[in-house]
Amino acid sequence: MPNRVNTTPPADGGVTPVAADRTDSVLAWVLDRSHEASARQVPALIEEAARRLGLTGTRLYLTDLQQIRLVALPQLAAERPETAEADEQAEALDIDASLAGLAYRAQQVQTSRDRTTAWVPMVDGVERVGVMRATGPALDEQDLEGCLALAALATLVVISKSTHNDLLVERGRSRPMTLQAELLWAFLPPRTIGTSQATSTAVLEPAYDIGGDAFDHNFSDGGLHLTLLDAMGHDLAAGGASAAGLAACRSTRRAGGDLQDIATTIERTLRSWIPDRLMTGILAHLDTRRGEFAWINCGHPPPLLIRDGHVVPAALERPPQLPLGLGYHKDAPPPLHRARLQPRDRVLLYSDGVTEARSATGELFGEERLSDTVIRSMASGTTAPEALRRLILELLTHQDQRLHDDATILLCEWHPTA
Repeated sequence: MPNRVNTTPPADGGVTPVAADRTDSVLAWVLDRSHEASARQVPALIEEAARRLGLTGTRLYLTDLQQIRLVALPQLAAERPETAEADEQAEALDIDASLAGLAYRAQQVQTSRDRTTAWVPMVDGVERVGVMRATGPALDEQDLEGCLALAALATLVVISKSTHNDLLVERGRSRPMTLQAELLWAFLPPRTIGTSQATSTAVLEPAYDIGGDAFDHNFSDGGLHLTLLDAMGHDLAAGGASAAGLAACRSTRRAGGDLQDIATTIERTLRSWIPDRLMTGILAHLDTRRGEFAWINCGHPPPLLIRDGHVVPAALERPPQLPLGLGYHKDAPPPLHRARLQPRDRVLLYSDGVTEARSATGELFGEERLSDTVIRSMASGTTAPEALRRLILELLTHQDQRLHDDATILLCEWHPTA
């Protein structure tokens, strides 16, 4: 085992050259070994890297599908990861009641009081993936810098293997998924994406039994595309309709089509291949340079504009248009609307399964409670992904953990640089 890195801080308060060189060398070693490592071998690979940095060990925890728990990946013995037996205990930590969960929620490193354990966020871009537990004797600032770099690389390795390794997918699930839910999740993008100009984050429930709701967000040169679809029904045909809608949206967008072209393509696709299904939806585009927000609304609840901690009344309400699938928009695309945003404005898109969720006493969740929950969370300094996570948990509690309709929420924030 290599000697522990010299932890005497340099005069300028940064990382010593020796420590930086050691960290770079270890990260390069991980990267080289990661290409042929299986998903089951990744935790041991990261732990061996931690030991080379002078730590005593690590463990990787990934968030479950509903962002309720952090579930540990199986840990192989670090000495011989290619032959050792796996630790199959699926240790899980509550995101709302643990130090690890605090690191996940706040996206900040958390340490134990004796500084022998650190919980380090695992973030892919701006998408929260999980946390890494690192242990060592009296972790100092240089140790934590190394932990941050190692957690970042571990995240990239995990994400690169998650598309073709069921171990990583299964660890994030607490029960089997319906066929239509499996179909839709295969089409959905990461929950959160972002740049220095804008951030978009989304949540969707019931996660294991979604039927017809779907969302999409994607950055292009100078723009952010947003889509929220709600197909009629709660079966495989509804899931297929939304999946076809997302495919039509992406195909048209990537071929250079605008929002109206996307609407007519979805309309024709539904009429040709799934003629008995209707679909409401919002198609939108944010110019991330100028703040111009353009959108089409086909029978969907209007977006909400949140500015300076308040909903601007009726700011994005326009005359309603018919849903997609009736044939009405096949040759006459729905009208395109435009509004100019101000820096730090937020646009909230949601499906009717959110506002129409009823409690046991028949009380609707409602638009006011929806917006107030988001506004209060973000006013306290909570990030947008965490605000939506809390919102969906409140919605589930309101309806006694049994949603009777899909509930999808997408929150976009424009935060341009100077």
